[in-house]
Amino acid sequence: MPDDAIVAHEMGIANALAAGYALLERGATAVDAVEAAVAVMEDDEIFDAGRGSFLTQDGRVQMDALLMDGSNLRTGGVACVERLRNPIHAARLVLDHSPHVYFVGTGAERFARQHGMALCDNMELVIPREQERLYKAQAAELAGLPDETFSGNLDSHDTVGAVALDVHGNIAAGTSTGGTLNKAPGRVGDSSLIGCGCYADNLSAAVSLTGWGEPIMKLVLGKWAVDRVAAGDSPQDAAQAAIDYLFARLGGHGGIILLGPDGRFGMAHNTPRMAWGVQTTAGPRLGVTRNEQS
Repeated sequence: MPDDAIVAHEMGIANALAAGYALLERGATAVDAVEAAVAVMEDDEIFDAGRGSFLTQDGRVQMDALLMDGSNLRTGGVACVERLRNPIHAARLVLDHSPHVYFVGTGAERFARQHGMALCDNMELVIPREQERLYKAQAAELAGLPDETFSGNLDSHDTVGAVALDVHGNIAAGTSTGGTLNKAPGRVGDSSLIGCGCYADNLSAAVSLTGWGEPIMKLVLGKWAVDRVAAGDSPQDAAQAAIDYLFARLGGHGGIILLGPDGRFGMAHNTPRMAWGVQTTAGPRLGVTRNEQS
């Protein structure tokens, strides 16, 4: 996360917290709150989700999202969508209106349109900052410079996610991303895969991850983390253990937020920085934590 973007990240997360928590205060479900919080971050160009997402090798935005209800394990996911401003809303439509769990590409866009979502032109999601970032990455590639996209130390960041606990005692999780910088068209990361970058179960915990998707997928890391909570670990211990495991096993980098049905939560990361926020009856807290060892 560049130094000059820290304030914008904090503001974006504060807005997401406010949107989600306002619904919880009115008795809405955890799924409602997660969807609202993620949508706010999709609409904020500072994050790698919705408008402002990283670009594929051919200069397009291609997005993935997942939403999961811990009370009944109902889940909705979409991947490789290019004409939806808010993929998390499409994921909600899948969760609510389909016997299926996951739609991709034009099939996902068709399903969303059939259920009332408007489609947009892909160029409406592309911003100059990301075009410049893509040109720089491709120029370095042509020059034969080392590919640092997956080192945990470059500009590939900002997948968004949220977890929530409602007054009914139910938890939910959601994750949304534009993927990695300069990715091959059609590549799907961990964010929209059940148990990888997102998972929720009232019997264990709700989790959302950000980071290098390929190692996270191989370890099914979200499910790994919530299973540790189910086995008796605190969410904080499980979060740190998951990030340690990610690096020790596959050299992966990422961040995690984890929430138990009792309201305890944890977060950890081994990337240089991670922006986060949490709101309870005691009020909001947010910040950008730094990992000096990354």
